Amino acid sequence: MQQKQPQEKRALSNSVKKIGIDCRLAGLSHAGIGRYISSFVPRVLKLLDSETEIVLFCSTNQQARELYPTKLANVKIVIAPYKHYSLSEQTAFLTLLNKEKLDLLHVPHFNVPIFYSRRFVVTIHDLLWHKQRGLQVTTLNPVLYWLKYFFYKQVVSQAVRKALAILVPSQTIADELSAVYPATQKKAIVTYEGVEHSLLNSTHLKQTKKSNHLLYVGSLYPHKNISLVLQFLQLHPDVQLAIVTARSAFVERVQKQVAKLQLKKQVSFFLSIEDKELATHYRRVTAVIQPSFSEGFGLTGLEALLLQTPVLASDIPIFHEIYQENATYFDPHDVSSLEQAWQKIKDRPQQQPLSKAFINRYNWDTLAKQTCNVYQTALS
Repeated sequence: MQQKQPQEKRALSNSVKKIGIDCRLAGLSHAGIGRYISSFVPRVLKLLDSETEIVLFCSTNQQARELYPTKLANVKIVIAPYKHYSLSEQTAFLTLLNKEKLDLLHVPHFNVPIFYSRRFVVTIHDLLWHKQRGLQVTTLNPVLYWLKYFFYKQVVSQAVRKALAILVPSQTIADELSAVYPATQKKAIVTYEGVEHSLLNSTHLKQTKKSNHLLYVGSLYPHKNISLVLQFLQLHPDVQLAIVTARSAFVERVQKQVAKLQLKKQVSFFLSIEDKELATHYRRVTAVIQPSFSEGFGLTGLEALLLQTPVLASDIPIFHEIYQENATYFDPHDVSSLEQAWQKIKDRPQQQPLSKAFINRYNWDTLAKQTCNVYQTALS
C-alpha cells in the first residue's frame, strides 16, 4: 500500500490547490466527533501532496497544537473562535471561510454555514435529532430549543443538498440519510472509523478483571438510555457501573436520578479522562454496555472489543452492522432482556477472538485514504 501513496499524491496535487478542514470540534471534549477529527486530520496531512495548501480552522491555539504538533510548510492554521450551532458560525465564520478562497472545504459535521457557496464535502455522523426531538431531549428553555431546532433542520438540509460528497460512518446512516433526503443516495460514501493507537497500545498492561463491573462510555442524552441500566442495577445490587463521559450535558440529571434510586454506592462518574485511563477501565471491567436507542457508529463498543472486553449492546441495526456477531444483544426497552444478556456474559466472561477481517475493517488510516480520494473526486 505504501508504494501506491506517491501516485495518489501526484493525482491529488494536479487537482487541488487549497483544501480547508473545519477542526473546531477536534478533541476528546467533543466526544465522538472530536475523536473523529483528531484521528483523521493528522493522517490526511501525511497523505496530501506537499504542493497542496491545507488550511486548518481551529477554535484556539491550544487545540491547534494538540491536533497538529508537527509544523509543515504547506499547512496554515487559522483561529476561528466561533461556537458551533451559533449565529457567529453563520456570519463571522462564513466571512473567514470566504476570505481563504478555498478550492474545497471539508466540514466534518452538518454545521456548514448556510450561505457558503464554494465547493465542500461534509461528514454526517447521524440524523439523531431528526428522530429525537422535544423538550425532554434538551436542557434549553422551550423557545430557544424550538428556534435552534428549526435552524438545525435548515442547516442540515442545505449541507446535504449542496455538498459534493457526504461521508457517513456506516451503511445504516447512509440508508437513513437517503430515506430522509433521497437525492443524497449517490453522494453518500461509507467510511468506517477506527480505534486510536493510544488505546490499543495499552494491551501490554496487565489488568485484573473485576467481576460484576459494567462500563458505559459516552454522553448522557436521553436516547443513550442510561435509565435502563439504572433499572438493572436496582435489581442487581452486587453490580457496579462506571460512567465515563466527556460532555457535561445531562450529567447532573443522571446524578440526581442515581441519588433518587439510592444507587450512589453502585455508580461512579469519570469526566473527560485521558486515553490511558480509559483503556484501563476497558480492560478491567466485566463488560461494556451500549444501551442506546440510536447511534451513528458505536465507537466505544468497538474500542472495548479490540481491547478484548465483552460488549452488551442494544438490539438495533447500527450495532449489528458494526459489532456483527461479536456482541451480546438485548432489547433496549426490556430490563429482563438485559438481565438475560448479562447472564450470558457471566457464563462466558472472556471475549471470543475477533477475526482478522473484522479487525482490519476498522482503521483510521483506511478512512484517511478514503477521505483523500473523496477530496480528489470532488475536485475532478
